[in-house]
Amino acid sequence: MTILTTVIATLVALEHLYIMYLETIGTASKNTSRVFGISTERLKEKDISTLLKNQGVYNGLIAVLLLFAVYQQNLLWTRLLLGYVILVAVYGAFTSKPSIILKQGGLAVLGLICSFI
Repeated sequence: MTILTTVIATLVALEHLYIMYLETIGTASKNTSRVFGISTERLKEKDISTLLKNQGVYNGLIAVLLLFAVYQQNLLWTRLLLGYVILVAVYGAFTSKPSIILKQGGLAVLGLICSFI
């Protein structure tokens, strides 16, 4: 695995750790409100808060698995996890906001491309 792939995949993992932080720890913060486009009042609602925290656990696990794959130099699993991030970003672009494909999937696409160079 190239250094460039390692760096980009690590950045993807860090991005997901940040998303996990927003969803699980900073659930009702102004940053979470800005990033997700949901008012802080709605973020404080129990149902929304619970859903975000659950989703945050998934994002955190993806980050940990990606870091593990990258630093074990496991190219196959790094590619699979980057592909998963891309697929989730595509789904989010169709079901939520089109900009998600670039915000959440942009680095992953770049990392996946770099992994084949």
